[in-house]
Amino acid sequence: MYAKQYEITLPADYDMEIIRDRVAAGGHVLDDRAGLGLKAYVIRERGVGGSPVNQYAPFYLWNDPGAMAAFLVGGGGFQNIVRDFGRPAVHHWTGIAHVAGPARRATPRAASRRLTAAPPDSDADGTGLGPAEWIARETAALHTLAAHDGVHTAALALDPTHWQSMRFVLWADTAAEDGTATEHYEVLHLSSPGLAALPDGTTW
Repeated sequence: MYAKQYEITLPADYDMEIIRDRVAAGGHVLDDRAGLGLKAYVIRERGVGGSPVNQYAPFYLWNDPGAMAAFLVGGGGFQNIVRDFGRPAVHHWTGIAHVAGPARRATPRAASRRLTAAPPDSDADGTGLGPAEWIARETAALHTLAAHDGVHTAALALDPTHWQSMRFVLWADTAAEDGTATEHYEVLHLSSPGLAALPDGTTW
């Protein structure tokens, strides 16, 4: 499992209905994309829910890295983003865990994300297992959060370049109950052709 997200920050006076219309017209295109676990078409709107920015920030979980590469640089869809918005930085993370929540059958309306840096002293006892113990704690927290009634899907992934974990949760209700999240989003559409193929629990 691989996680990917790009964040397109838009002008403060940007009409976010343009993005809503864009997703309404084209969001279905990836509803049957081979190799894709899910794509959440998410936005942040300035002044809504405490967001300081207008932002279009689609989030993906891929089952197949080849399909992810084809989407990015094989003419598989990302060219439309480059054409309309320029070439954004694409953040990507190695998948750690995926958990289905109690609201899996509902249509998600909100999402939350939490980015967490690894503890500064990641090998305090000299065993070299500090990073593994940190990720074990993050995984346990993911499972606890995923048990909430409103959770559709919860995922944990790792950026090993910057040693930062990323937790992304889809919620059935617009009021995402994630008080520790660093970002909150509105979900405009969910494409989930390979949702059932995502790993159940940790990826190993």
